[in-house]
Amino acid sequence: MGMTMTQKILADHANLPEVKAGDLIEADLSMVLGNDITSPVAIHEIEKMKKEGVFDKDKIALVMDHFVPNKDIKSAEHCKCVREFALKNDITNFYDVGEMGIEHALLPEKGLVVAGDAVIGADSHTCTYGALGAFSTGVGSTDMAAGMATGKAWFKVPSAIKFNITGKPGKYITGKDVILHIIGMIGVDGALYQSMEFVGDGLKYLSMDDRFTIANMAIEAGGKNGIFPVDELTEEYLKEHSSRPYKKFEADPDALYTAEYTIDLSTLKNVVSFPHLPENTKTIDEVGDIKIDQVVIGSCTNGRISDLEAAAKILKGKKVKKGLRVIVIPATQAVYLEAMEKGYLRTFIEAGAIVSTPTCGPCLGGYMGILAEGERCVSTTNRNFVGRMGHVDSEIYLASPYVAAASALTGKISGPEEVE
Repeated sequence: MGMTMTQKILADHANLPEVKAGDLIEADLSMVLGNDITSPVAIHEIEKMKKEGVFDKDKIALVMDHFVPNKDIKSAEHCKCVREFALKNDITNFYDVGEMGIEHALLPEKGLVVAGDAVIGADSHTCTYGALGAFSTGVGSTDMAAGMATGKAWFKVPSAIKFNITGKPGKYITGKDVILHIIGMIGVDGALYQSMEFVGDGLKYLSMDDRFTIANMAIEAGGKNGIFPVDELTEEYLKEHSSRPYKKFEADPDALYTAEYTIDLSTLKNVVSFPHLPENTKTIDEVGDIKIDQVVIGSCTNGRISDLEAAAKILKGKKVKKGLRVIVIPATQAVYLEAMEKGYLRTFIEAGAIVSTPTCGPCLGGYMGILAEGERCVSTTNRNFVGRMGHVDSEIYLASPYVAAASALTGKISGPEEVE
């Protein structure tokens, strides 16, 4: 029986001729990632090992992004721990205030992940890099510690689901709509510990940013990882951002899948995920009259330049609804600069929004936009669990930047066509 894309990458990194679903393997790692919340735990575990140094200072990335600039004493102590570890071990890819960005936007931008890599990160949305044709998945901090110390990790080889992407999307349809549609269709455990593999002639209509968004939210369907084949668009991105060699892996014609779905992009409408699970989806015409208090545009899911461009198109020359808070967070410093040069930041500020330095911030209920009891937020982030963005009696509605920006103008959940 043939192998899937993911299985081929894992076999390559385990130095095995083949693997199959359910096999336990030990794989060599291309990159180990941690942030300011998860890295201190891993660092303390390494200290318990009495291990001197790390396996490769060039293959570890430590990104201060969740509570940076530090919001309180505890977050400052966490970052101090990571800073000292990075300095002691001469970690090449250490990103702090002034250089940092939201980790899952920053690593591809810096060229630290390429096709064929095997990456673990102590953050569940590490699956983002599957957009580049890499195997990447989230792990716990103890696995991160072992990875930093040894350069290896144990995996159970996942089975896979194939998603055939066909058709051409409409004007305002983005990768966020695609993945919310899929999660609504299969549920938050529909791909539990499976690889979500995206193929089909419709992929040519999905930009790299669309693919990053889709792979990012594979975990919201329970997936072990999400992955795209390496095509011309991927190769252009890799050549622009990285000088590292890469490997292309394609699924065998006789690869085994537990299920197959076809997604016709031409039939999709804007999708909104209702509280308190990403699977609670409705199309924009099913939403009804839901007033909101806040809009957040940003995160590792939708804080890239195309996301800010989409929001700016909707907001330009208009004003956000009186009494509404609109928070825009560019994902990296480079995105921030480009948005400034293109005039998007002026558009946001003149519309009545605020623009933050790159940070995860409100996405995980950290800071820069915490919700009070009873408040509702339309957000381009990836999770809307109970209490995710603040009070347990607040509500988060997940949507694309187009929908978020349109909602900012009307003060209720709205589609972009409503404000044209």
